[in-house]
Amino acid sequence: MAWLKIYFVTLMFVFAGTACAVAQDNTTQTRDFTFETQGQTLSGLIDTPASGNAEALIIFVHGYGGTDIRTRNPYSQLRDRFAELGITTVVWDKPGQGESEGEFDINQPVASSAQEVVDAARHLRETGVAGADKIGLWGISRAGWIAPLALAQDSEISFWISVSGATVEDNYFYLLMSNLPCEGSSEEEAATIREEWLNGYRIFRSGGTQDEFSAATETLRANAYIQSMRGDWWNQIDYEAAQRELIAAGDSAPYDKVNGQFISVPNLETLLSNLDVDTLALFGDRDRNIDWRQVYALYDETLGQNPEASLQQHVFEGADHVITLAETGCIREMRARQSSVKPDGYYQMQLDWLREVVLSD
Repeated sequence: MAWLKIYFVTLMFVFAGTACAVAQDNTTQTRDFTFETQGQTLSGLIDTPASGNAEALIIFVHGYGGTDIRTRNPYSQLRDRFAELGITTVVWDKPGQGESEGEFDINQPVASSAQEVVDAARHLRETGVAGADKIGLWGISRAGWIAPLALAQDSEISFWISVSGATVEDNYFYLLMSNLPCEGSSEEEAATIREEWLNGYRIFRSGGTQDEFSAATETLRANAYIQSMRGDWWNQIDYEAAQRELIAAGDSAPYDKVNGQFISVPNLETLLSNLDVDTLALFGDRDRNIDWRQVYALYDETLGQNPEASLQQHVFEGADHVITLAETGCIREMRARQSSVKPDGYYQMQLDWLREVVLSD
């Protein structure tokens, strides 16, 4: 049990699947796609170049939240551009969404999502879909955990475009702290709240009483924005139960020891270091959902040090979590957005990288 009861679990992935819907042109052939995974049939779409031939295939890996690919037509701008380049793309709805079987779980374990990717890739090869002899992944946000797991299981998946990837631990602490100024907190109050969060978790983890925790977190617990995001604070019974569980787990507890955030993929650093894949990582410098600087450094220290892999990273100025131009990058602004504009070079950089790294051999 996490030290904070999180109702939204993580907002790292809010709007992560959002894309402008446009009609696909005659460079793309679209058809239905189904495959079996974990005892259920998932349904999606395959887009192939108009010629019917393809030099590679890209699987789209969703971020957090629900999906409806036939109505929302996500990633359409990219799907069309990739088709023009001679690349097939595949995207499907999560279990219980769209025409996919199963029950939707907004907190679906990342290992389960990764298994979907592995099973889909296997099915695409077995059925001889155009481009399936060279499969890669395009993933956003939460896919920063899913993609490495899938890549580690399927060595035939050879390239990865990571957009606003994931830190080692959950992003909730970063998201809350970085959005405080957008919610009316002064720099001084935001600094106090941050310090109280860290101190409160130290007290909680070290066996401190609820009274000690409460006394150390007065400003944090009174902040209206924090309350709206996490809900009610613990009563004494829940506090002590969660504390016993955490202390009993010791070093094996899947939480960051400093800020208490959940770790979805243990040993992510080692996993990334061992991936022999070509990777393009894209970030926005106004991302208030994930700590993009931390992710940039993580990739540089892992994938970037592997002589059997290649890594190119780019940060778009003025772009938010979904690489859309933004004034603040705050959740409030993203929710109110009526239209979106991508920064210059967003599409072209991906196309150029695919030509030079994926399609050139």
